[in-house]
Amino acid sequence: MQIIGLGTLVMMPLIGNMSDKYGRKALLTVPLSLVIVPSAILAYSRTRNFFYAYYVVKTLIAMVCEGSVPCLALAYVADNVPEGRRASAFGILSGIASSAFVCGNLSTRFLSTASTFQVSASVAIASLVYMRFFLQDSIIDEQLTAPILTSKGKPKGKGKDYATNEIPSKNVQIFKSAPSLEDMLCLLKSSVTLSQAAVVAFFYSLAEVGLHASLLYYLKARFHFNKDQFADLMVITGIAGTLSQLVLMPILAPALGEARLLAVGLFFTCVHVFLYSIAWTFWVPYVAAMFSVLIVFSQPCMRSIVSKQVGSCEQGKAQGCISGISSFANVISPLLFSPLTALFLSERAPFHFPGFSIMCVGFASMIAFIQSLMIRIAPPIANEKVCNSNYVDA
Repeated sequence: MQIIGLGTLVMMPLIGNMSDKYGRKALLTVPLSLVIVPSAILAYSRTRNFFYAYYVVKTLIAMVCEGSVPCLALAYVADNVPEGRRASAFGILSGIASSAFVCGNLSTRFLSTASTFQVSASVAIASLVYMRFFLQDSIIDEQLTAPILTSKGKPKGKGKDYATNEIPSKNVQIFKSAPSLEDMLCLLKSSVTLSQAAVVAFFYSLAEVGLHASLLYYLKARFHFNKDQFADLMVITGIAGTLSQLVLMPILAPALGEARLLAVGLFFTCVHVFLYSIAWTFWVPYVAAMFSVLIVFSQPCMRSIVSKQVGSCEQGKAQGCISGISSFANVISPLLFSPLTALFLSERAPFHFPGFSIMCVGFASMIAFIQSLMIRIAPPIANEKVCNSNYVDA
């Protein structure tokens, strides 16, 4: 997970920024094509050598593609949805993703091991084909009509439709468009609201990944949960979150606003985590899982707030920056909470409190909640760029 997190920390801002220049559709093609490969490997064979190949390929592809599809999807929605309806649209998008998670989890109960990977590869291919044929690119720009790698100018004396297949080595340096740390800091400093949302994103991701890294071991040691019971918790969480995002969020977002709804979601995240940490019997985790009805408001509202702080030509860069910050939290969270969980579940614990690591996760989510209370939504930016960058167009 740490290796994947380091990869996505670098790749998310790059992919987001490139999608602003070359279009969402072109950049979506890359991860949707690559994710087919790991499932196809195990769909073909599950012998030891193929499993090792799957593990290596999966890790390398995840370093590039992990989180890129949701990031680009959010930027695409921001391109096409008015600001007043954006929070509801982000919630619906997250609800559809949650429903896909639930359906995938349930389908594994009825499919054989071989069929699982075959279905996974087939669905990945279907999503790629659907995207290429039916998705209309949201950025209308003359630059998007040219390939990503092409010559900078047109030779004299040629017609308007002339295209060259030459790729000059000096003029085309696509990775000059990669945002540097200075560029990301410039983006975050351009808006106090954007900086506050970045802090919320960091601590929310820190808590979320810390909970996932610790919860299974905690429930197994505390209440002897097996993998089926843990899967049941995931299904309950997914169903509750799906219904909430598809039904409640379109109603509550216009009435309360993104900032208040973000605070509500983070408050119940704290309650949810603290309830896990002090669980006294086996049914308490199931009750805690039901709080997902309100927890799921956090991520769409935070992304909606971010989308309104940048111009229409910087949605990919902004969403990629927030995804990169979340990836950084994903790297350090298991390093903090996994050893702490192991310590307090062992006989070497300084004091008897098996859920202490989970409570520490709750403190991280509390920091995100407190920061969310300080957010004051700045007037949205229409089309201007928030800062002058030094990116060099390919």
